[in-house]
Amino acid sequence: MISEPSRHCTVELQALPSRIGQVRRIISAQLRYWHLDPLIDQAALGVTELLTNVHRHAQPDKSCTVEIELLLERLTVSVHDHDPRLPTVREPSSSSTSGRGLALIAAVSESWGVRPRGGAGKVVWFTLPAPPRSFALPPHPVYGATTDGPFELESVTYLESGTPAAARSAVVG
Repeated sequence: MISEPSRHCTVELQALPSRIGQVRRIISAQLRYWHLDPLIDQAALGVTELLTNVHRHAQPDKSCTVEIELLLERLTVSVHDHDPRLPTVREPSSSSTSGRGLALIAAVSESWGVRPRGGAGKVVWFTLPAPPRSFALPPHPVYGATTDGPFELESVTYLESGTPAAARSAVVG
């Protein structure tokens, strides 16, 4: 059996509030292109939480890299930053307005984790199972690419000679 090659996308950015929305749109568009529409909401939520953590906590800068990779029916989303401090899951109080990001990622993902990058920062990642291929959306049909058209043969009007009638159109106005 021949398997599909992995699919990979990388975005480098400064984790600023204005850029986080842009990255969400890039990730969403990439997943649509790969026909992984069912994963868009979870991936966008997870990447938003990870980039928000970089924006709030990363030192010495807010530079980071977002990667998404589809390999062996598993989507991995990761964020690399330059801060070597590893994040921890906190138990926020019921009145806290922040501190639930990693718990949220754990709730919506199949798995997640953190790994140091040899003193050059860390990588925080999560995985999502790809939908079965039968549930992936098919590519959009391109009408006009064949002479058959998007119509039923019963609706074709034939001349007395038995050949299809020429198409006609009119513009009113």
